[in-house]
Amino acid sequence: MPGPDRSHRPLDFGLGRLFRSGPNSAVPEIQNGPHIRDGPSLERATRYLVIALIPCLIMAFINTGYQVNVDIAKAGLKQAPGWQGTLIDGLGIGHGPSNFWSAAVHGALFFLPVLAVTVIVGGLWEWIFAIFRKRPLAEGFPTVALLYALMLPPSIPLWLAALGITFGIVVGKEIFGGTGKNFLNPVLVGLAFLYITYPKEMIIETSWTVVDALTSATYYLQNAARGGLGTLSWLGTSWLQSFIGFNPEPFSTTSTMACLFGVGFLLYRRLISPRVIAGVLFGMVAMVLAVNQFGNPANPLVGVTWYWHFVLGNFAFGALFLATDPVTSAMTDKGRWIYGILIGVMVVIIRVANTSHPDGVMFAILFGNIFAPLIDYLVIWANIRRRARRSG
Repeated sequence: MPGPDRSHRPLDFGLGRLFRSGPNSAVPEIQNGPHIRDGPSLERATRYLVIALIPCLIMAFINTGYQVNVDIAKAGLKQAPGWQGTLIDGLGIGHGPSNFWSAAVHGALFFLPVLAVTVIVGGLWEWIFAIFRKRPLAEGFPTVALLYALMLPPSIPLWLAALGITFGIVVGKEIFGGTGKNFLNPVLVGLAFLYITYPKEMIIETSWTVVDALTSATYYLQNAARGGLGTLSWLGTSWLQSFIGFNPEPFSTTSTMACLFGVGFLLYRRLISPRVIAGVLFGMVAMVLAVNQFGNPANPLVGVTWYWHFVLGNFAFGALFLATDPVTSAMTDKGRWIYGILIGVMVVIIRVANTSHPDGVMFAILFGNIFAPLIDYLVIWANIRRRARRSG
């Protein structure tokens, strides 16, 4: 008796078993469609970003401690005030401005409590939402906490740091569904909340333990707004000093040098888009060159050159680490150019038009986040129209 006719069955060389479902399958059914064969996971991307922020973290220690030690010397104090000073004196390392280890330890005593509160409070909210949604804890939170802490002034009360990260995590991310579903950067949402609700602690000249009027988040930009670059020269600030980051401002966002070291690593690992960075730089330079054509004695910031804008305030940190956030930035290649240019232009407009808060980087990036989906939609729509015309 002849066997069953198998001529109608295709030759699959046994591969059909890979896609066959049912209890008799030799290989379990693949249920979620194609999988990425290779590429950085969220855990690996988080680890790389933390590594990239190490130069900024080092500058946070050194510059904060250096600025405090300088003002201790100016005040003629023999003992550093506060619990940080008590611990410094107990360790016996001194507080001289030229003492590298004293500056690093003193700065760490200011930064680490802020970072610890940020991680604990933000991590608690992440854990609560993870339990509520019955999902694993988000792996990208450490970078959010570190970015947020680096943008805070050293004098910030710990309860205020906790309030800001709470608002950023809950309102900026979790209510939209969590990691990867937010359209605004949670770091900037938390900071914007603090800038709007507590402007005295975040914008106007606040004080460190011993420093009076030297810890504003935009200290040098505020002085430039009042008196132009002549004021910066009077303060003894050179372009190189601003590039390195030895300014009494937030923990480490003003060190352009440290930011460039970190972003070079991220570009090497292909975790961020160079189009966004180039777009921000192009938009800033083009807008500055246009603004420089109009002299205005009442507003000295009109005459500030593009290379000074590059090193002042939070521009480098924002353009390199925050504007390039792959979740909240544009997704298309052309859209990333437009998105970056929009941010660069808005930074200059806010700095020149609003002398009461002349940094503008944070609000410019949030403005770009809002328009990123629309930019991608218009780019895709234009591509569809162009292909339709090409096909007749």
